[in-house]
Amino acid sequence: MSNLPPFIAPERFTNAATALNQVMRIYDGSIAHLRQAMQRFVAGEDSMAHVRACYPLVRIHTDTVSRSITPESARLSYGFVAGPGRFETTLTRPDLYYDYYLDQFNLLLQNHEVELEVGTSSQPIPVHFSFAENDHVEGNMTAQRRTLMRDVFDLPDLAAMDDGIANGTHQPRAGEPQPLALFTAPRVDYSLHRLRHYTGTRPEHFQNFVLFTNYQFYVDEFITLGHAAMRDPASEYIAFIEPGNVITRRAGLNPEAIDALGKEPPRLPQMPGYHLVRADRAGITMVNIGVGPANAKNITDHIAVLRPHAWIMLGHCAGLRNSQQLGDYVLAHGYVREDHVLDEELPLWVPIPALAEIQVALESAVSEVTQLKGPELKSIMRTGTVASTDNRNWELLPDNQPQRRFSQSRAVALDMESATIAANGFRFRVPYGTLLCVSDKPLHGEIKLPGMANHFYRERVDQHLRIGMRAVELLRAQGSEQLHSRKLRSFSEVAFQ
Repeated sequence: MSNLPPFIAPERFTNAATALNQVMRIYDGSIAHLRQAMQRFVAGEDSMAHVRACYPLVRIHTDTVSRSITPESARLSYGFVAGPGRFETTLTRPDLYYDYYLDQFNLLLQNHEVELEVGTSSQPIPVHFSFAENDHVEGNMTAQRRTLMRDVFDLPDLAAMDDGIANGTHQPRAGEPQPLALFTAPRVDYSLHRLRHYTGTRPEHFQNFVLFTNYQFYVDEFITLGHAAMRDPASEYIAFIEPGNVITRRAGLNPEAIDALGKEPPRLPQMPGYHLVRADRAGITMVNIGVGPANAKNITDHIAVLRPHAWIMLGHCAGLRNSQQLGDYVLAHGYVREDHVLDEELPLWVPIPALAEIQVALESAVSEVTQLKGPELKSIMRTGTVASTDNRNWELLPDNQPQRRFSQSRAVALDMESATIAANGFRFRVPYGTLLCVSDKPLHGEIKLPGMANHFYRERVDQHLRIGMRAVELLRAQGSEQLHSRKLRSFSEVAFQ
């Protein structure tokens, strides 16, 4: 017999906030049950029955393909199911996702005029996902005791957290409900834990606009700008957060407040994250993903569960055209995918289109920051295809095979991350864009040398970063409803954005 918390059967709600309160009640009760049992287990209690607690779920039933359309909902590409049937998803961390869940619940009620069913699911919560922040109780146990955890608690089950829904390959079995969201609760929890590990910051600190870079120079400049913003009492940003959850608050804002857990780590994490925080979470997160498509896929796999409004790649690239100069910008309008890390999830025959909203914002930002327009702007920025490769030394391959392919593709620039970030944005329905800066021209004898690199970085990094941040401001002003467009939605799409 399993040791279970009280089961809460599905109840029906016509009010989104009331339904969400029920989600919180079920989730909080389940987490408390697991934590109390884990404390007893760590203390050495023997002969414990199997301990289990399950995620809350939300479900709707519809009998028709038609929906109630208002002028507001007509503009949205999400918030409704594709047709009649039973649709559900498991939910986690309602404290973190409260506003997001509330929006999705309200849209379902408005669009379908049906009741929301909220109750306890049959999906167990892995005990690792119940630990509180900075709670590492398993470290206090012997190896033998940790092995016994498998007999007492549910551990993460990878079969419950694959990306079949997002990939468009999920097929419910007969009698199974159709999905309401791209990610199940275990998949979300898995990524939330991975984000802490890779970025050194809590998921709560991530903002809705994310900048990725492949050079530490950009991060150094972002830190400088972040601390400058905190010294300005009129700044729109309320905090700047660095790895270790070290928080610097805006001048004049709760000066006595100190984050007790914030502590600079002894070494930076693999992909450190930095957050320029706004009260509405519409600030800017920057992550240094380092070099390579594996890192780019890894971090975007996890940030996607936070449902950001957009992510943009700001990095360096090899210019492939003789007419380009070091320091020129490349605005990607297409991608050649030779990164290979997403070939199984997203076939190469799937096109990765440019998104007009992101393209316009980036081009406008370049014009504003550089004060160039028309032909003058085109003299420092090209719009074209960016090729991404998994071979850092592609120039050394025999017979110039990569060079021939890149020429046939009309590529103007090459890097190792941009196509991966764009493809994962397409795959996970996260608006994406790429603005790169030419740092070398290997086909034309201009390779990176220490003196050239230092001069180049001093001249361009500050401007490039300010362009990215200005693009975020322009996108923020448009509103998230316009960014999450139908371009990223499939034939039969889940309701949750």
